[in-house]
Amino acid sequence: MITPTIAAMDTTLIEQLVYMASAFFFVTGLKKLTKVKTARAGNRMASIAMLVAVLMTVYLVAFKGQFHGDSVEAIKASIPWMVGGLVVGGLIGIFLAKKVEMTEMPELVAFFNGMGGASSLFVALATVVAFGSGAVSIGSEQTLSAFKGGDISLSIGLSILIGSVTLTGSLVAYAKLSGKMWKNRFGPVGTPGLNILLAVAAIGLVVFGGFLATGAMSTTAFLILTAVALFLGVGLVVPIGGADMPVVISLLNSYSGIAAAMTGFILQNNLLIVAGMLVGAAGLILTQIMCKAMNRSLSNVLFAKFGEDDGEKGDTEYKGVTSTSAEELAPLLEAASKVIIVPGYGLAVAQAQHKCRELGDLLEATGIDVSYGIHPVAGRMPGHMNVLLAEADVAYEKLFDLDQINGEFKNAEIVIVIGANDVCNPEAYDNPASPIAGMPVLDVWDAQTVIVIKRSLSAGYAGIKNPLFERDNCLMFFGDAKQALEDMVTEFKDL
Repeated sequence: MITPTIAAMDTTLIEQLVYMASAFFFVTGLKKLTKVKTARAGNRMASIAMLVAVLMTVYLVAFKGQFHGDSVEAIKASIPWMVGGLVVGGLIGIFLAKKVEMTEMPELVAFFNGMGGASSLFVALATVVAFGSGAVSIGSEQTLSAFKGGDISLSIGLSILIGSVTLTGSLVAYAKLSGKMWKNRFGPVGTPGLNILLAVAAIGLVVFGGFLATGAMSTTAFLILTAVALFLGVGLVVPIGGADMPVVISLLNSYSGIAAAMTGFILQNNLLIVAGMLVGAAGLILTQIMCKAMNRSLSNVLFAKFGEDDGEKGDTEYKGVTSTSAEELAPLLEAASKVIIVPGYGLAVAQAQHKCRELGDLLEATGIDVSYGIHPVAGRMPGHMNVLLAEADVAYEKLFDLDQINGEFKNAEIVIVIGANDVCNPEAYDNPASPIAGMPVLDVWDAQTVIVIKRSLSAGYAGIKNPLFERDNCLMFFGDAKQALEDMVTEFKDL
């Protein structure tokens, strides 16, 4: 009978050094991602580290018999699966890299988070099934008693729990971001039915933890945990509004890393532990940054409904709005000496990043100082606007975050807001009862003239009115962002 082993067998010094090198490149790549100029190099470095790690794992399985004992038959049987996985996964990666537009990147990130959780979940479940059949040994002496006694059952349980929540939560986030989920399908977060189910699931997890502590676990118990955790992932993300999706994506990214680390403990693979904890820690830090940018706590993001009913408020709420056109704006731009562009999700929807850069280059060619103000939660994922503008080859030095740019608006003759709404809403300062009260926003109204490019006066994710549109120094340019920018470029050239 073939007896697979879960623990990593003794490896040579070279193998350990390869894993250490991969871990080093992961850490270095992550460090480089903290700076815009070195981000691409950091991404490449981390990708190479992952390739090396995968190839080493294939080598250990195919030539060292790791995870399969000394069975030649098992080793031969595993090779087609590994080769097939490498080929299929590589082709899918190439396809997605070529096909997915930058505007769809948030959905892709959410999907990838879910796949990371699914990987950890399936490895843990495979381990449970193997243990349940009594066919798995740990190391060279420990047997099924290691599972029954809880030696690795904690890692298995956490891998299943976090992996399941990440999988279903990420799929819900993907559905919300891509518009495939019905709004309010499950009601607001205060709906008694959903809260009761979530409470029951939470109690079930506590009971499971008690059994886990005693070591009285079974295959059935882990399968029940899987079902409860899968439901929990759906229930936790469904009530969260669209405005909080950047925070949710970064949190789910952290979950996927933690789940991977737990899987590393199951497989006793140090590299997987290191990589998983790096992703987990980075995701938590980014989540904290996002929460700070919105002046909200994580608990408030997770358990307070915010911004699900976006776009439902009509134009009738506004009075004294001044609309404009490209013909009227061209002379204003020509007379300006400093222009700040504030991109939002409308820029992404219209795929107008290239036209935005074209306008910026045209203004700069006439001696106008042009810069870009980026709010941390503009768009639908962390860094969404930075990625879009980078794709259009906007110089990194021209991008400024909220803290850097806010003091400059008063020195600008013109601010062009492209598809942004809540991140430049003065209600954050003026209305203590507003859902965004206290949230740091871009003080665009301090400029002499604010030009807002927007399809209509509909509300943003927060579902609230934006008094900026009624201010005397605000001009509304209604229309598709890409077409509006193209018209502005044409009219400016004609001058």
